[in-house]
Amino acid sequence: MVLKTFGWSFAITALGLVAAVLYGGWEAFGIVAILCVLEISLSFDNAVVNAGILKKMNAFWQKIFLTIGVLIAVFGMRLVFPVVIVAISAKIGPIEAVDLALNDAERYEQLVTDAHPSIAAFGGMFLLMIFLDFIFEDRDIKWLGWLERPLAKLGKVDMLSVCIALIVLAISAMTFATQAHQHGGTHIDAASTVLLSGVFGLITYLVVGGLSSFFENKLEEEEEREHEAEEEAKRSGKKVTAVQLAGKAAFFMFLYLEVLDASFSFDGVIGAFAITNDIVLMALGLGVGAMYVRSLTVYLVRQGTLDDYVYLEHGAHYAIGALALILMVSIRYQIPEVITGLIGVALIAWSFWSSVRRNKALAAAEGGSGDKTEVSAGV
Repeated sequence: MVLKTFGWSFAITALGLVAAVLYGGWEAFGIVAILCVLEISLSFDNAVVNAGILKKMNAFWQKIFLTIGVLIAVFGMRLVFPVVIVAISAKIGPIEAVDLALNDAERYEQLVTDAHPSIAAFGGMFLLMIFLDFIFEDRDIKWLGWLERPLAKLGKVDMLSVCIALIVLAISAMTFATQAHQHGGTHIDAASTVLLSGVFGLITYLVVGGLSSFFENKLEEEEEREHEAEEEAKRSGKKVTAVQLAGKAAFFMFLYLEVLDASFSFDGVIGAFAITNDIVLMALGLGVGAMYVRSLTVYLVRQGTLDDYVYLEHGAHYAIGALALILMVSIRYQIPEVITGLIGVALIAWSFWSSVRRNKALAAAEGGSGDKTEVSAGV
């Protein structure tokens, strides 16, 4: 079962790691491996959400999502999107960006270094909003209860996450302006670049979130209409046109899933810039990781076990928050790539270990007729 579901992912992993060694040696191997783990960990909640929706679709639409969807996710978001970000930030054409990355590494690295403040501000704001919206939401299951309970109460204040994100952006812009001024740069232009890029990151998050909500509402409307039509057909004795109804509802499901997948892809791509500026290594690592996300989605649908490790979603979002802060700090200070990658991996591993402990505690409580609710409350 596991080999059948993850077979292609294993094969592509081997090819990707070999390509990394041939491209940049063992250091490149390590970076690609970290990017794979980063992408899988940050996209685990994406796989869970995808599986929850995908299981409602028929076999045809599941196949469409797992074929066309892979092309959009891997080649569109993980390969093309990083190039577009570099091209826009460095003010060069996408083809020129790829050419420089492959043939003039020094010039490309200099362009990306010069554009790093705008990339970091854009990505930092996007990731920070994902983390803040998660941490300010009141959830039944809490991982770090001592922290998440008071934050959930604060989250009742409208637009609090946006306000905090803008405060962080303002502080980062002033910090970068001070640094630019100390080096003889034009600190007003530097600050405005960081501010503008950060605002665009915030706008992108709000637009993606709005589209996701729109398609989610359309999906709910179509499912309600389908149910009403089936009930009406049963009462009147008419034949239900299930194929047309399912097709229309499934089409909105497909659109909704693609918007969700794109939004979850942002954090992996932006987070990758905190680890490396090399788009070849980025494409290899994120591409391999994206294949595992697809395989994991299929596995969760077939197994039907979405709630075994309930704290992994928390760990992924804490990793997103850590990456957001690292990106904002990296506007002024250089953060080692290994530290950046290992922080996310450590948080995911911690949340996985906490989930395993919770499952064992629940099993022991059930065996001893203990209080199940208290055990599942988290740390």
